[in-house]
Amino acid sequence: RDWSSDVCSSDLPSLAARGQQRIEWAEQDMPVLRLVRERFAREQPFAGIRLGACLHITTETANLLIALKAGGAEVTACASNPLSTQDETAAALVVEHGISVYAIKGEDDATYYRHLRAVLDTKPNITMDDGCDLVSEIHKNRQDLFATIIGGTEETTTGVIRLKAMEAKDVLQFPIVAVNEAATKHLFDNRYGTGQSTLDGVVRATNILLAGKVVVVCGFGWCGRGIAMRARGLGANVIVTEIDPTRALEAVMEGFRVLPIAEAAREGDLFLTVTGDIHVIDTAHFAAMKSGAMVANSGHFNVEINLTGLEAMSTSHRKVRDFVDEYVLADGRKIFVLGEGRLINLAAGDGHPASVMDMSFANQALSAEYMVKQAKNLNAHVYDVPQDIDREVARLKLHALGVSIDVLTPEQERYLGSWEEGT
Repeated sequence: RDWSSDVCSSDLPSLAARGQQRIEWAEQDMPVLRLVRERFAREQPFAGIRLGACLHITTETANLLIALKAGGAEVTACASNPLSTQDETAAALVVEHGISVYAIKGEDDATYYRHLRAVLDTKPNITMDDGCDLVSEIHKNRQDLFATIIGGTEETTTGVIRLKAMEAKDVLQFPIVAVNEAATKHLFDNRYGTGQSTLDGVVRATNILLAGKVVVVCGFGWCGRGIAMRARGLGANVIVTEIDPTRALEAVMEGFRVLPIAEAAREGDLFLTVTGDIHVIDTAHFAAMKSGAMVANSGHFNVEINLTGLEAMSTSHRKVRDFVDEYVLADGRKIFVLGEGRLINLAAGDGHPASVMDMSFANQALSAEYMVKQAKNLNAHVYDVPQDIDREVARLKLHALGVSIDVLTPEQERYLGSWEEGT
C-alpha cells in the first residue's frame, strides 16, 4: 500500500497489529465519535465523495478516518507535521482498514510535501486540514482542483488564522468550516487537551521535575490557559506573556505573573510558545536566558522559536536525548530546544487524550457531513461550526458520561420569549 513505500514491507504486519491495538484502546474512550460512525454506516452521507485529510496520524485521528470511511468516503490521508505520525497507527490504517496513508515519523520537508501532493493527486471533493497546508497548496499550486472541491474543514487555531487571512485578501475559493471555533473544540481540546499533553511531552522528553520551576507560557489563548493551569497544578511558578490586554488582564486575575517576554526571558527555566505567530522567542531572548533554559513549542508550526537565529548564535549543537537538542552559546551558556521546536505534545508524546479528541473529531466528522449537504448554499467563506452540531456534540458527550441536565419548563420557555414582565 501507499505507506509501505517508506517502510520495509516485512515490518508492516507487526506494526499494523500494534497499531490496531492502540486504535482500539483510543476508540473505547471516544463514545461520541462511535455514535457518529454508527449513524454514518447506516446513512452513507459520503457515498461517492473523495476526502483528502492532512492531519496528525495518531490513534484518535485513525478513529476519525475510520468513521469517515464507514460513511462511504474514499479517504486518503497525510501527516500535518513531520514528527507527529505514529508509524504503527499509519500501518494499521493501511493494512487493517484499507485507508491510503502517506506519512512516516521523522519525514523530511521534501517527503512531507511529496505526501501532501499525493493526497491532492486523488482530486478530493472535501479537504480536512490541521494547519491549512492542503488548502494553501491547492491555492498556490493546484488550482486545477477548484473545479472538483466543494469545501473543507480546518481543525486548528493556526489554520483558521491562515484561512481568514486568505478570505480577507479575497483569495479563498471554496467554503471552509472552522472546526476550531466550536465551543466543544476550543474550550476542551485546546484548554484541557493541550494543557495536559504539552506538559506530558515535555516530561517525556526531559524527565524534569516541574515543581519549583519558572515556566513561561507565551500566549494566553485557550491553549495557553490550559498549559498555565496545568503547570501551576504541578507546582511550577508560571509567568504569562501576551500582546492582548484583555487576555493579559485575565491572566493577572487568574493569579499569574504577566511580563513582557524580554523580562521573562531572564527568569524562565522552561519556555512554552502557543501563539501561532513567528519568532515569539527570538535571538535577543536567547541572549538573556540563563544557562540550562529549555524552550519548546506547542503551536502548530515550528516558527514560534527562532531556531535559525539560535543556530547562528551557537558555537556547537548536539542531540543529548531523544527530542532534546543542546545549543552552546559563545559565553558557554546552554539552551535546550525540545522536539526540534515542533509540537512537543506530538513530537515527544501521544498528543491529546482520546476522550477530548472525541468531541473535536465528532465536530470534524459532522462538519464534513454538513459541507457535503450544504456546499451549494455556501460561499467562499470561513464558517463557524453550526450551533446545532456544537450543542449535539456536547449533549452526546454528557450522555456518554452519564450526566443529566435540566430542561426548561413550558412556563420558563414562555418567560424567556416574552418582554412584558419586569420588576
